[in-house]
Amino acid sequence: MDWMSALPEELWNIPLTNLAIPGSHDAMSYCLDINSPLVPSESEFFRLLDGLFHCFTRPVIFRWTTTQDKSIEEQLSMGIRFFDLRIAHKPNDSSSDLYFTHIIYTHLIVLETLSSVATWLDSHPKEIVILACCNFEGIDDNLHKAFIFSLKKLFGSKLCPQNESVLTLRSLWASGYQVILSYDSNIAVGHQELWPAIPYWWANKRTAQEVISYLDWNKDLGRPEGFFVSGLNLTADRCYITVNLKQSLRTLTFSNWECLRKWLEKQRPGSDPKSLNIIAGDFVGPLPLCSVVIALNQKLLRRTPSDKKST
Repeated sequence: MDWMSALPEELWNIPLTNLAIPGSHDAMSYCLDINSPLVPSESEFFRLLDGLFHCFTRPVIFRWTTTQDKSIEEQLSMGIRFFDLRIAHKPNDSSSDLYFTHIIYTHLIVLETLSSVATWLDSHPKEIVILACCNFEGIDDNLHKAFIFSLKKLFGSKLCPQNESVLTLRSLWASGYQVILSYDSNIAVGHQELWPAIPYWWANKRTAQEVISYLDWNKDLGRPEGFFVSGLNLTADRCYITVNLKQSLRTLTFSNWECLRKWLEKQRPGSDPKSLNIIAGDFVGPLPLCSVVIALNQKLLRRTPSDKKST
């Protein structure tokens, strides 16, 4: 779906920070490796439990850490334009290969995956993606430098620099920029091709009502000036998971979706302090997040006479 180029021309001059952009939370969790080691940041108790009862704990971990079920190419084709990418280096790995992670590591290697993104962009020259690289567990300065070098080589002239003053679809198309690359690390300072971390409103709550209350509270405080993400993703704590072992993040997400959708349809993009920008969620393939978010941009068009009468 090339929805950006299909937007009404009236929206081509609106800053991307004022558009409604669909995003994918923990975008690469569709390819988690159930047999990979746990990330070192997990608690010692949890690691011990996993070591003793691996056959029991791993299916549970897998069900509750998997947030997507479509490949990154499929997510792109569905309309996702923001990707939350958690990146790490495996402990005791002598290679420089980096993997995506969400408690456990993925099968796929980072650079091979991002290469497929670059290839997709070649075939969709008017679509813009925002890649948010974060976490970086187990990555030292040398690995950072090598990774940044590889990213610059991979995306080349597609990378939009930080100092780009006018960030609209029209200006990006004119410059040939297609990638806004956020890099959440101090080592990115001085690299004009790398953008700082993008704020992510994460409720860390289990129910739709709690997530909505958190997002509404943030809206009342006012939106950030630049890009920012409103997370529609739910989070279950270990106590809840322990008593709901046969459930999964998928079942939790689906059971709360209708409430989240109704709230989402009432939102607006734009420059207003209570407007939204990037809206990220889980299971963006089977759930119609993309279509609902993209449709919000119609609210930015000039108001009709009936709209003016109602104000």
